[in-house]
Amino acid sequence: MESVGLRPGPRYARPGMAVLVAALAVELVDELVGGTQSAAMPLIRHDLALSYLQIGLLGAVPLIVGSLVELPFGVISGTGRRRRRFILAGGLAFIASVLGVGLSGSFVALLIALVAFFPASGVFVSLTQSALMDAAPDRRAQHMGRWTLAGSVGAVAGPLLLAVVLAAGGTWRLAFVLIAACSATAWLAVERTSRAKRGSGAAPGRPPADAASPGPSQRASVVPLPTGTDARDPGWPGWRAAASIIRRSGALRWLLLLEVADLMLDVLTAFLALYLVATTHAAPSAAALAVAARLGAGLGGDVMVIRLLARHSSLRVLRVSGWLTIPLFPAFLLAPGLGPKLVVLAAVTVATAPWYPVLKAELYGSLPDRSGLAVSLGSAAGLAGGLGPLAIGILAQRFGLTAALAPLCVVPAVMLAVLALPRARQCRQEGRGDQAGHGGPAAGQLN
Repeated sequence: MESVGLRPGPRYARPGMAVLVAALAVELVDELVGGTQSAAMPLIRHDLALSYLQIGLLGAVPLIVGSLVELPFGVISGTGRRRRRFILAGGLAFIASVLGVGLSGSFVALLIALVAFFPASGVFVSLTQSALMDAAPDRRAQHMGRWTLAGSVGAVAGPLLLAVVLAAGGTWRLAFVLIAACSATAWLAVERTSRAKRGSGAAPGRPPADAASPGPSQRASVVPLPTGTDARDPGWPGWRAAASIIRRSGALRWLLLLEVADLMLDVLTAFLALYLVATTHAAPSAAALAVAARLGAGLGGDVMVIRLLARHSSLRVLRVSGWLTIPLFPAFLLAPGLGPKLVVLAAVTVATAPWYPVLKAELYGSLPDRSGLAVSLGSAAGLAGGLGPLAIGILAQRFGLTAALAPLCVVPAVMLAVLALPRARQCRQEGRGDQAGHGGPAAGQLN
């Protein structure tokens, strides 16, 4: 695997292969949990006798409560050794919560385990991601594409792991126990690489010939992913200053778009197996494979996105994908039978592949040198994002899953409208400036 384009220099070190693999493994195991949970939901529902409302609560309550608990961690974790300690502590909580999901025997126990999982994932995974964004600010979109690709591998592996466990006579509980073991392996990789780095006291890789040799203070700040530090990290600016920074940066727009887009990404995937069982009467094992097919299409889409972002503007790619999705999702809901639905669903998945990496990269780009603040803002937005699964669960309980998913048809149109607002405002301002500058009848009409 390539080294995600990180360039060595006086501020950033080229991560060694072991360090890079450990960082990507963190994202992989996180998506392994999500993929397995989505595919196993029909089995979990049957085993624990869950209603659609309870399933909606399982999606909403952990996200809302977890986001609230996770909210300050992005800011207080800082960088360097402090961030490293937060990542490792979050990893231990991550492992324990995944094991708790596998051992849960009731709705309440499962809910508690998932509530613990969300903040643990936020600390373990999001802080690793923020370090990756700090390491190469000029290539955030491309690196988010690679990060998303690593997550897609884990998401695809989740349903496949469940299918293998079921074929071997195991249960969904065993699948989560195995995932906890994989998470422990990823944690050990992160711990060992960071410990080896602390022991060596030197950054891997050789600085380029045209780069000046870092001085003692610079050497202390050059550390590998995922626990690197930024010598320019400005620290916590205070609540008023932070609010001013957020307002001026335009970060709120990207946060809104991330939560809206998530309805067509993770939220749709969470309800997919249930939807296919309810509408096409597919067996739970077939629904699990269908989720794997959806995630496999996403994997292919992520590879495509990496290449597109190397040649085209990230926002242009985002707009084109939005226009493609507008007719595709209604076609998915209207397609008859499992086979046609999966064909259209694959097209929807590929079309929406740029959404998360581009929007996330834009969020980090709107807050340069403040990745911790971006992480905390993402947690705050998750409080509102948790209402999506809850609303779908309530609608499905009353009207059925097809009617509950139908409102998602407007998601790409909303995203395109929000993206167009700054451009329209800029055009109006430029038009007023041109009229004022040239005078004449047009200028007179404005007075």
